[in-house]
This record gives sequence, structure tokens and C-alpha cells, in this order.
Amino acid sequence: MDFAGSGCCSRDERVINQLDLDDAKLVERVRDHDTAAFDILVKKYRGRLYSVIYNLTSNKDDAFDLTQDVLIKTFRSIDKFNGKSTFFTWLYRIAVNTAISFIRKNRLRRFFSFEKIQEDGAEAACIDSFLLDKNQGERSVFLNELQENLNIALQKLSNKHRVVVVLYEIEGLGHAEIASILKCSVGTVRSRLHYAKEQLKVFLKDYVE
Repeated sequence: MDFAGSGCCSRDERVINQLDLDDAKLVERVRDHDTAAFDILVKKYRGRLYSVIYNLTSNKDDAFDLTQDVLIKTFRSIDKFNGKSTFFTWLYRIAVNTAISFIRKNRLRRFFSFEKIQEDGAEAACIDSFLLDKNQGERSVFLNELQENLNIALQKLSNKHRVVVVLYEIEGLGHAEIASILKCSVGTVRSRLHYAKEQLKVFLKDYVE
């Protein structure tokens, strides 16, 4: 399977995709041992799976292997999907749990990189203030230095706080989506996100004007 490409959709686009009733039909076909139907689901969601796992592990090889593991787990446990949430949410939950288990097992603190910022120019909201009033040349140098220091700062966050930062700021999911994936309240998501941002500001105080 090819997991090339890790682009993410906007929050609105994700909501539209979540409402796609074809997923339910495909899941039923998979339960009837239709492997072609599972291939369709793989093609539809593999890019997103790879993206969220890569942003949590910050390692392309690990992300590739873990995405494979998630797809295998999904296929083997498809009968456990009860339809109480969207298939997309259920799939993301498996991906997040798999990535976090990997991080804990290897005693690593992983973090996202700035590849998307450099390639797409889409700054995460949590660092917008760091980039104001800088020309292109200054911005490039600043981003390289900021990346190293932000990576160090993100290592200091707990897994639960780093996850909400990645899902919200990088993957573009809404609070309700994240709450469903993590099986917690929207208030908890907002609280963790606020705390994570405040902690990052403290860790990066030399960059915050």
C-alpha cells in the first residue's frame, strides 16, 4: 500500500466527509468479506492516517509502519465498529491510540515538524504571533531556529496535551471531533488545548513578544 501524501482537509471539509453515508455501506461490505470495499476505505483515509501518526511521531518510517499496523487492526476489528460514531472518528481513535502506545513503549517524546509550514505556508494558530512583522528572509531563518526550540518544548508536554495540539492545530479537527476521538468532553479538549498553548508560550518565552 502507498501512503504517499499527508495533506489535510479543512474542518468544514472533514465534516462533509464524515457525513458520507458510503462509509457505512463499505463497512458492511467489509464485514461480508469484501476486500475490495476495504481497499476503497484505505484509499480514502490512508493519507489522513499517515498525517496524524507522522505529526505525533515526527518520523516517516515509524509513521509508515504504524499506518500499516492501524489498517491491519482496522480490518481485523471491523466487526467492533458499532456505528455510534462516524467511521472516520473510530479510525482516527485507533490511529491516535496506536501512536501513543508506540511512543510510550519506546519511551520517546515525539513531536510534529514544520514541514507543512515550510511547504504549504499554513502556520498553526499557536505560533502565528511568532511570525508577525518578519520579512521572508527573516521568517526562513526564524522558522529553522523556532522549529528546534518548539520541538524541545513539545517534548515537555504530556502525551494528552501534545495530542490535542496536533489534532487541532495541525490536522485541523474541531473540538467536538477531538472529543469524540479521545472519548472526553469538549470542555476537556478546550482545557487541554489552552493549557498546552500556555505551556508552549512559557517554554518559548524568548520568542514571544
